Amino acid sequence: MIAEILIVACLAVGSFFNILGIIGLLRFPDVYTRMHATTKMTTFGSVFTALAVIIYGVTAYLDSVNSQYAVLAIHTLIAAVALAFTNALGSHAIARGAHRAGIKPVQAVVDRLEEVGP
Repeated sequence: MIAEILIVACLAVGSFFNILGIIGLLRFPDVYTRMHATTKMTTFGSVFTALAVIIYGVTAYLDSVNSQYAVLAIHTLIAAVALAFTNALGSHAIARGAHRAGIKPVQAVVDRLEEVGP
């Protein structure tokens, strides 16, 4: 019962971050802010979804002692860890490439420090 609540909660959080990332991708003005939204989406959305699968695999393994559920949990854990590392590296590479290509961020904020000067 507790495991089912945790699974539903993890899936809800993962879906929430995925929806926010989709909205950010559609609404944000430039590559940098869009990348920020999609990076959060894939990191948190996928990790929480993977956490739900891991919880399911562990509880199913403990209930039935069938090794396929343990393998499912282990493979999902490996995929989530790999995704967490490669997502950050990939977004950094995209941002660096966009910066080197001369793509400027959209001026969306007012920098009051520039007005004051040294």
